[in-house]
Amino acid sequence: MTHMLSAQAPRRKRGDGFWRKTWAVLIKEFIQLRRDRVSFGMIIMLPLMQLMLFGYAINTNPRDLPTAVLFQEHNDLTRSILAALQNTRYFKITEFPQNEVELDKLLASGKVLFAIEIPANFERAVRRGDKPSMWVAADATDPVAAGSAIGALGVAIQTALAHDRAVPDAKPQMPFEIRSHARYNPAGQTQLNIVPGLVGTILTMTMLVFTALSVTREIERGTMETLLSMPITPIEIMLGKIVPYVFVGFVQASLIITIGVFLFGVPIIGNLAVLAALSTLFIASNLATGYTFSTVAQNQLQAMQMTLMYFLPNILLSGFMFPFAGMPVWAQWIGEALPLTHYLRIVRAIMLKGSSVYDLHYDAAAMFVLMLVTMAVAIMRFRRTLD
Repeated sequence: MTHMLSAQAPRRKRGDGFWRKTWAVLIKEFIQLRRDRVSFGMIIMLPLMQLMLFGYAINTNPRDLPTAVLFQEHNDLTRSILAALQNTRYFKITEFPQNEVELDKLLASGKVLFAIEIPANFERAVRRGDKPSMWVAADATDPVAAGSAIGALGVAIQTALAHDRAVPDAKPQMPFEIRSHARYNPAGQTQLNIVPGLVGTILTMTMLVFTALSVTREIERGTMETLLSMPITPIEIMLGKIVPYVFVGFVQASLIITIGVFLFGVPIIGNLAVLAALSTLFIASNLATGYTFSTVAQNQLQAMQMTLMYFLPNILLSGFMFPFAGMPVWAQWIGEALPLTHYLRIVRAIMLKGSSVYDLHYDAAAMFVLMLVTMAVAIMRFRRTLD
C-alpha cells in the first residue's frame, strides 16, 4: 500500500507540471500578441473592414451611372425624356456633347458609361405616330453595370412619361422606340471583363508580396548590417530591390494576356506599346507600396499582414469584382487612391476599346502621382530605419 501511494505522488506532480507549463506558454503568447500591435490591429481591423465594405460600399445593382445625352433638338418632349432618365436613378446626366464625335469620345475615354442620342425631328415624328428611335449606347466592358440599367430603361421611361402632357396621345405602349447597343462587349461575356482585370489583380498581389518581404528578410537573416555598411543611399537600395521585379511583373502580365487572348478570346484592339508603358508604371507603383510596408514591418509576418490589409480594399473598391460607378461617393474616393482602380480602366480600355494615351491621360497621371508618393514615403521610412 505504501509503495502504491508513493508511486502516485510523482504522477500527480508530473500532471501538475504539464498544466503549469501549458499555462505559462499560453500567457506568453497573449503577452506577445499584446506587444505585437500590428497583428493585434489586424485582428480587429480586418473583420471590421470587411463588414463595412460589404455592408455599405458594395452594390451589385448600381445607380447614378454617368451618362452623356446628345439632343439634336430641344423641346418639351426632350426635356420630359431627360427628366424621366434622371428619375430612373440608374442614369446621372453629366455631359451634354455638341455632336456625335464628342459623344463617342466620352464613351471611349470612360468618362461616361452611357451615351444617349435623341435625333432631329424627334417630336414631330412622335406626334405623327411614326414611332421614332432614341439611341442608347452602353459601355459593356462592365456587363453587370450596363446590363441592369439597359434592362430597366424602357419600363422606367414608360412609367415616368405615362402622365406627362408633353407626350401626345398616351397609350399603353411607348410612342417611340429605344434602341440600345452594348459597345466593346456586345455579347456581354464576363471573360472580357474578368481576364483584363486579372492582369492588374495578380500583379498587385505578387508585386506587394515580393517587395514587402525584402527589407524584413534582410533584417531577419542578419544581412541588413552588411548592406548598410556599404556606401549606398536609400534610393539606390530601393531601386536595386525594385527593378528586378519589374521584369518579373512583365513576365506575369505577358503570360496572363497571352492566355486570355488564345484561351478565352479576349481581343487586344489598342496599342501594345502603350499598354506595356502604363503597365510598367503600375508595377513600379505596387513595388514601391510593398517596399514601404517592408520598412514599417518588424518581421515578415507583419509584412504579410499589411499586404493582406492593403489588398482587400483593392479587390473590393477598384471595380474588379463590383461596379465602381455603383459605389457611394466615399468609397469611390478611396478607390481613386488605389493604383489598381486606374490600371483596370487602362487595361480594359486598351484591350477592349482601343483607347489612346490621350483618352487615358487622367488615369495615367493618377498612377504616376501615386507612384511618386509611395516612393517618397518608402525612402523617408528607410532613412528612419537607418537611424
